[in-house]
Amino acid sequence: MEKNQYARKYLPHPWHGLKPGENSPEVVNAFIEMTPADSVKYEIDKESGFLMVDRPQKFSNIVPALYGFVPQTYCGEGVARVCMENTGKTGIVGDTDPVDICVLTERNIAQGYILVPAIPIGGLRMIDKGEADDKIIAILKGDEVFGGFKDLEDCPPTLINRLKHYFLTYKQIPGEESVNVEIPEIYGREKAYEVINQSVKDYQAEFGS
Repeated sequence: MEKNQYARKYLPHPWHGLKPGENSPEVVNAFIEMTPADSVKYEIDKESGFLMVDRPQKFSNIVPALYGFVPQTYCGEGVARVCMENTGKTGIVGDTDPVDICVLTERNIAQGYILVPAIPIGGLRMIDKGEADDKIIAILKGDEVFGGFKDLEDCPPTLINRLKHYFLTYKQIPGEESVNVEIPEIYGREKAYEVINQSVKDYQAEFGS
């Protein structure tokens, strides 16, 4: 058996073995870790590529969209610099994870560990304990309800507020010290493109092209 035939028998690593998308940043691949149906927070184990349990959700807080990351992206020095340039803050570093993405769809997709085509329309400039942790907001390509959205301004404010509330509160535990998380900026499509492009450059700088 030839080496390339042997290699095709194995699944690629979701972060390193998949591409961000041929038409990135306009259309990206989104690897989904969690859905609104999940009562447990899942995330990719960086070493193996398997989906693992991070922690049970402590409260009734649920992620209001498909949630995952864009493959072969990395929040490093460049993403941190973009965050500081847009917020005026200093001392920010990247969180060393792939860039996160929320994918809006009217379809009831209840299974994670899937790859979906997503069209970025904006994002949340989130800072988690001094680390740049942007949340790109996108729509599922071809979606019947959200498919006409071109920019974040097309989204109902209530939906954006639900996303903000989730990310500002999902780590909080009563009786413990508040987690230092803030969202100083909500941005549109062009700035989402900037974050994605920079995260691809950060990935190449960290891991090679």
